[in-house]
Amino acid sequence: MSRAGTGARDQVARLLTLVPLLHSRNGLNLGEAAHLLGTTPEQVRKDLKVLWMCGLPGGLTDDLIDVDMEAFEEEGLQGVIHVSNADYLSRPVRLSATEATALVVALRAVRDSSPEETRAIVDTLIAKLEVAASSERSQVAVAPTESEASPIRATLEHALEVGSQVRLTYWVPSRDEVGERVVDPLRLAAVNGVDYLEAWCHRAEDTRVFRIDRMEEVELLHAPAGAHPNASSEPLSVALFTSAPEATTVTLRLAHEARWVPEYYPVEDVRHLGDGVLDVDLKVVDVGWLQQLVLRLAPHARVVGPADVAATVHRTAVDTLTLYT
Repeated sequence: MSRAGTGARDQVARLLTLVPLLHSRNGLNLGEAAHLLGTTPEQVRKDLKVLWMCGLPGGLTDDLIDVDMEAFEEEGLQGVIHVSNADYLSRPVRLSATEATALVVALRAVRDSSPEETRAIVDTLIAKLEVAASSERSQVAVAPTESEASPIRATLEHALEVGSQVRLTYWVPSRDEVGERVVDPLRLAAVNGVDYLEAWCHRAEDTRVFRIDRMEEVELLHAPAGAHPNASSEPLSVALFTSAPEATTVTLRLAHEARWVPEYYPVEDVRHLGDGVLDVDLKVVDVGWLQQLVLRLAPHARVVGPADVAATVHRTAVDTLTLYT
């Protein structure tokens, strides 16, 4: 049996479930409660000790939930759990109409960019949430993005469904050039409102990430896409740093105050220079993003190379500084 987590978020979820459970199952003992909650008796005991200190604002004796701790302390797993003064938690927590509607909107946005098998699951969830939101069906509609409605995306979705290769005519802005690549599509996803295709690139012989809005043409080929079991399963937000065709390797020098950067961003290499100073190599797709990062870290970070990127970031930093002088 999988065990429920022991973190604060998991504990709050269990506490909100535990009280309605005890109200609906009179005479539930410690062992049974642990089994139903998917955790250990010891964890339920800890949860009850926390519940003992919870209640309504005020914190007086009559405001707090009362738990008969002695019953299961003396009888162990067979000890029946008795909870009182918690009638306001007797019903399971439900979504409000506003919360349910917000989830419906989010799910409809996800549905439009999901594969066919996922859409059936999303449709089921939307139907249930619409019932929670109101007795009438939600009238909220999510307009498709420009890329979601494009024939290019439709071709890519079809290629994924039938397992075919595609030929991309793709613009690489960092080199201001347009080229062709034959790829095996792996997945479509959106990151920060931008749609991407992750695919196995036959020219690079590796996984690459392509922005859909930079594709000038997509041709469905008759050749079947190959199987790539070793392709990365990392989130696309991480793959963007490492697999985009326009990615450039940049070296940052970080002072002690900015040593946290390698812990939050995927880096290629870390070199310790002494006195807490680091040189890190990371793949950068968007120089604008790098400029924002360096400005945020200033004066504890600078670009070491490549020289053209360092000059661009330095110029931006100087221009920004003049705004405050």
